Amino acid sequence: MSFNGEVVDGNFSVPVGQLGIIALPGCEEMAQRIDYYLVNWRKERGLMERDPLAFANYEKDSYLIDMTFPRFGTGEGKASLNHTVRGYDIFILCDCFNYGVTYKMYGNQVPMSPDEHYANLKRAISAVEGKARRITVIMPMLYEGRQHKRSSRESLDCANALQELCEYMGVDNILTFDAHDPRVQNAIPLKGFESIQPSYQMIKAMTRTFPDLQIDKDHLMIISPDEGGMSRCIYYSTILEVELGMFYKRRDFSRIVDGRNPIIAHEFLGDSVKGMDVIIVDDMISSGESMIEVAGKLKDLGAKRIFINATFGLFCNGLEVFDQAYADGMFDKVFTTNLIYRTNELKNREWYCEVDCFKYISYITDILNHDMSVSKLMEPAEKIHQLLTAYKNK
Repeated sequence: MSFNGEVVDGNFSVPVGQLGIIALPGCEEMAQRIDYYLVNWRKERGLMERDPLAFANYEKDSYLIDMTFPRFGTGEGKASLNHTVRGYDIFILCDCFNYGVTYKMYGNQVPMSPDEHYANLKRAISAVEGKARRITVIMPMLYEGRQHKRSSRESLDCANALQELCEYMGVDNILTFDAHDPRVQNAIPLKGFESIQPSYQMIKAMTRTFPDLQIDKDHLMIISPDEGGMSRCIYYSTILEVELGMFYKRRDFSRIVDGRNPIIAHEFLGDSVKGMDVIIVDDMISSGESMIEVAGKLKDLGAKRIFINATFGLFCNGLEVFDQAYADGMFDKVFTTNLIYRTNELKNREWYCEVDCFKYISYITDILNHDMSVSKLMEPAEKIHQLLTAYKNK
């Protein structure tokens, strides 16, 4: 099969190999959207005219690779590859936190856990059998990303998983978003690891949703809900040229609850927020209790409008706590990406806004397939400045 080069981002480049996209269960929507963008971009660049067999499934003009994940009655599973991948540049999409995917085990319908999604990822890599030229795993929220360091006699799940995928199973690159601690990449120093920040997409969604937002240090402030998220918030405050505040979690170190020291209170450090719009920035919303407590304290301190920005909205304890907090006027909007599973109930909430990142992933996939630099895509400062200039001058 011939596969000619093409002009990408102003440069002529030959792809690493034939592009193929494998969607694990729960990632079908993401895969279809990425495939849609890539097919149309490459048609516009005239790829089909030069190489009519350029698509993995050239009968349907698609890069999607057909792979199924059947289950036995016991719950055991396997992966079956129904298309050649020899010499392909394979991108595997994996959402380890999609509890909306279920399977039958002993007659019961069971939701898939992160461990089971991770097992499916290994099955997919195993089914490829080393025939692909290169394997890149796109895992938006990193599996076991919060278990990244050892503070006592604990397992190092994230580091072990990265080493298993890259050193034993032959994965070449891992792409994730807003890793809880990017230093976990030290577990695989000779392999590719990218922790991507959706900052541009978040700011763009905010300016479109709230056209009256005044982005300057007299009207807006960035708030970190804890000390661990300060680097993320420093980026936002620097790029937006606004002030930064922080809460720190005062813990009870005399006891351990659910594997950690319980939080006694959130204490605020920073300038006055009275009359200011504030943006609380974090990597994820888990139960949401800490985020709601921080929003409530900011309201008590006189904050005007409160926006919550989190890359991943897990909402592990349901949506009721946010429904009540919104009804009480404790916050104005929650922004999270569409990188992981979202229920229809969440999408329909008045207080929720979904930030689309599928096009961003498509750009990265297109560039990586041609083995070109992704630095400009990873560092969106210039695009953010252009966005803010247009927003302030409209």
